[in-house]
Amino acid sequence: MGLLDGLLGNASENDAQQIQQELNRILAAGERVEKAYAILRDQIIFTNQRLLLVDKQGVTGKKREIMSIPYRSIERFSMETTGHFDLESELYIWVRGMAAPIGRTFRNDQNIYDVYRALGEYAL
Repeated sequence: MGLLDGLLGNASENDAQQIQQELNRILAAGERVEKAYAILRDQIIFTNQRLLLVDKQGVTGKKREIMSIPYRSIERFSMETTGHFDLESELYIWVRGMAAPIGRTFRNDQNIYDVYRALGEYAL
């Protein structure tokens, strides 16, 4: 169901070891991927040192923007859950030095709670 969830915009947890191998060229010595979630083609990755937000671009998704956020730079975060008529949940992360929060949208998705909990574990 992971592929279908990804196509529908639902977050799905990815295999941390597979992501570790994919990102091996950019990870610092001793840094390891602990949790990873996919939302459509994008990813939210928690390492033992920082948060990585991967934005896949273009038709093939080969081009990627990877934003690295040290946990100490996360000032606050919030989530809006779905309602009766609003079927999308939103996650917002405020980073020191940025005026606007970074937002990610989850569609009718319970995994926003898992991502929110992981943010609490690593950023607090």
